[in-house]
Amino acid sequence: MVRTLYVGNLPWTTKPEDLAEFFASHGEVVSSRIITDRETGRSRGFGFVEVGDADAEKMVESLNGAEFGGRPITVNEAKPKQM
Repeated sequence: MVRTLYVGNLPWTTKPEDLAEFFASHGEVVSSRIITDRETGRSRGFGFVEVGDADAEKMVESLNGAEFGGRPITVNEAKPKQM
């Protein structure tokens, strides 16, 4: 099973592969994506990482508040998308 984690306060230059590499040291990473502005294509400063169910809580505990690219990031379980 896969769980999705929200990652906020990311540096504007963060790439999905950078995010995946950072999280991979703490468990299984299935995929990662950075959310971009539709008009400019620029990062909006947050993204999502899909991780193995067994590793999700451990990642939230150890990475929430951790420094990434010189900034303290916010990590928590993503809420379901509202329609």
